[in-house]
Amino acid sequence: MYFKELTTLILLGLFFSVSWGQECVTGNCINGLSSYAFDNGDKYVGEYKKGLKHGRGTYTYIGGDEYVGEWKNGDKNGKGAYTYANGNKYVGEWKDDKFHGQGIYTLSDSNKYEGRFEDGDFFGQHSSTYAHGHHYVRVSTRKVITEEK
Repeated sequence: MYFKELTTLILLGLFFSVSWGQECVTGNCINGLSSYAFDNGDKYVGEYKKGLKHGRGTYTYIGGDEYVGEWKNGDKNGKGAYTYANGNKYVGEWKDDKFHGQGIYTLSDSNKYEGRFEDGDFFGQHSSTYAHGHHYVRVSTRKVITEEK
């Protein structure tokens, strides 16, 4: 009986380690500084608290996007910079994984939008500066930011 239970536990362990492929590569992925490799190829290097990304860290997505900044309870919260693989970049404040607060969104063509963000998009007055030199102050009434993941 003992042998059968032990064999079952070993087989389950092999199944989960092979099929999911997620692992704590170095450090303490519960409470402390560590690096973690996700089964989809994403990577995180930074601080953990109670098993969640918490503190400062860098999350690199398999597609080339990267976030460097502050985390709270597993979400982007605080100040950080998100660089998209296509060259677009957001630098500013975050709340619950969304642009939220003061920030600057720069497109790969150097067009720049600066102002307040709420729930991932512009909120109220913001300024737009274009690569050709024109500068505008606007109030947003529609969704401006569209990134596909």
